[in-house]
Amino acid sequence: MKCPFCGQTGSKVIDSRHTDERTRIRRRRECLQCAKRFTTYEIIENLPIIVVKRDKSRESFDRSKLMNGMLRACEKRPVSIQVLEKAADEIEASIQNSLDREVTSFRIGEYTMEKLKEIDEVAYVRFASVYRQFKDINSFRDEIDRLIQK
Repeated sequence: MKCPFCGQTGSKVIDSRHTDERTRIRRRRECLQCAKRFTTYEIIENLPIIVVKRDKSRESFDRSKLMNGMLRACEKRPVSIQVLEKAADEIEASIQNSLDREVTSFRIGEYTMEKLKEIDEVAYVRFASVYRQFKDINSFRDEIDRLIQK
């Protein structure tokens, strides 16, 4: 680690702790040359995930799109943002933990429906109606019947 004051590369770690969201480590360092202290942050490097859409086009995974879809499904429902953030974290972790660097939008939709089913059944049905593109009331009713049976 290069000292921002004198440019030397030797330093020692004085203190390490996780940030609030536990995704980074904050380290206090002391330069072995000039003895000045500075802070560095260490993060886990995530490989980019490519989403393969229905039309076979590809784009980078965008967490905000995932959150927006869940927020729309949970509109006017008693579901907190924290619950949705946690669900988005779990979905993103599932995708990151798979060894595939490309994931289909279908699989992301399935992960999302599983999480919404646990969180709020009305939000689940709302999301499923858009995601599965229900053609008529019977396909909508079939999905509700499957939900009731489980």
